[in-house]
Amino acid sequence: RAHLEGSGGGSVQVGGSLRLSCAATGFSVTYSCLAWFRQAPGQEREGVASLSAYGVLKYMDSVKGRFTISKDNRENTLSLQMTSLKPEDTAMYYCATIPGKFACDSFSRAEFSEWGQGIQVTVSS
Repeated sequence: RAHLEGSGGGSVQVGGSLRLSCAATGFSVTYSCLAWFRQAPGQEREGVASLSAYGVLKYMDSVKGRFTISKDNRENTLSLQMTSLKPEDTAMYYCATIPGKFACDSFSRAEFSEWGQGIQVTVSS
């Protein structure tokens, strides 16, 4: 069965960097749509970045130029490198996938069938 195990996160000051990772088991990241979402307290979960099996990248506007989504096909992992962090980036972050689906059609939560556990990211000023 597909499973994602997240790691990384923590607390950092404004302008700092963090790297989040998810280890995948039960499916191959090579052939799957991969994404990161985040959810701040009292807010809806929103799509942050996605990477299709074709290599197509998508980012939400507020993180463009600061966040980078990537994967390691050999290690079967997914990562999110976050730089120039801002207080508004504070949230619980989730990796997600649609195992075996090459394209990432949207940032719709309903499309993603497998989720990692939340990873807390806190940015303080």
